[in-house]
Amino acid sequence: MKSPRKKALIVIVIILVVGIIGGLFAQHQLAKQKRQSRIVATTYAVVQIADKLKLPLVGVPTTANKMPARYKNVTRVGSPMNPSAEKIASVHPTAVYSVTTLKDQFGKSFKQQHIKPYFLNLDSVAQLQSTVTQMGNKYDRQTEAKQANDTINQAIKRAKNRAKGQTKPRVLVLMGLPGAGYMVCTNQSYVGDLVRLAGGQNVFTSKNQAYMQPNDEAIRNAKPQVILRLEHAMPEMVTSQFNSTFKSQSFWADTPAVKAKRVYDLQEPNFDATANMRAATALKQVSKWLYPGS
Repeated sequence: MKSPRKKALIVIVIILVVGIIGGLFAQHQLAKQKRQSRIVATTYAVVQIADKLKLPLVGVPTTANKMPARYKNVTRVGSPMNPSAEKIASVHPTAVYSVTTLKDQFGKSFKQQHIKPYFLNLDSVAQLQSTVTQMGNKYDRQTEAKQANDTINQAIKRAKNRAKGQTKPRVLVLMGLPGAGYMVCTNQSYVGDLVRLAGGQNVFTSKNQAYMQPNDEAIRNAKPQVILRLEHAMPEMVTSQFNSTFKSQSFWADTPAVKAKRVYDLQEPNFDATANMRAATALKQVSKWLYPGS
C-alpha cells in the first residue's frame, strides 16, 4: 500500500503535468489566434498605429497619404468618411477599426454584411496612448507599444520644460472645412489638447464640445496671441479660404496674432483632426510656435 507521502507526490506531479500541458495549449491557441488575425484599418490614424505596432493588415483606407511600405499592396477599402462594406467583407476581417468621430459613417450596409467595427477614441494624446497600450496588449505587441508611448512622453516632457515659468500665450485654434468656412476647436479637440500640453491657453473652452461655431465678436474680444489653422482635408482649398477670410473680414487684422504674424497653418501628415502617431512631432512644432524664444 502506497504511503500518504507518495500519494501526495503523485498528485503534485499530475497537477504540474496538467498545468504545463494546459499552458502550452493556451500558448498554442493564442499563437493560432494571432496568425489568423485579419485586421482592417479604415482611417490613416489607425494605419499609423498598426504600423508602429508592426501589425499585419488586410484592408487600409483609400487616401492620398503615403501608405507605409508594409501595407503598399494591401486592399483599399474606401475613404475614411465613406468606407465600403462590400470591400471590407471581401477580405474576411476578424477586426475592423475606425475612430469614434466617424462612428456615424457605418450604417445599414455594415450590418447587412455582419460587420461590427471597433471605434478607437483618439480625441486626445492620452487617449491615443491608452489605445496604443490596449492594442499592444491585444496583439502581443507590448514592447512596440511601450516604445511608441515613450517617444510621446519624451515630447511632452520637453514641451513642459520649454513652457516652464513663462506666461501662457492665448491661442485660437480653427479647423477649416473645404467649401464651408471653418469651426473653432476647443480644449476638447485633439489640436486643443496639443495646445494644452505645449503650455498654451485655448481662448475657447468647453466641457464636452470639441468644435464650436465661430463668433466674430467673441474672437475679437479673446485677443488671441497665436492662431493655429488646421487644414487636414484639401489643404490648398482650405488655405485659400482662410487667406480670403482673413483679408475680407476686417476684425482679423486687429487681433494680436495677425499683427505679430503668429498665424500658423497645420497640415497632414503631422496634424489631423484626431490624434495619431505623429503626435510627438506635432507637439514639438506647437511648442516652438507658442514659445519661439525658448
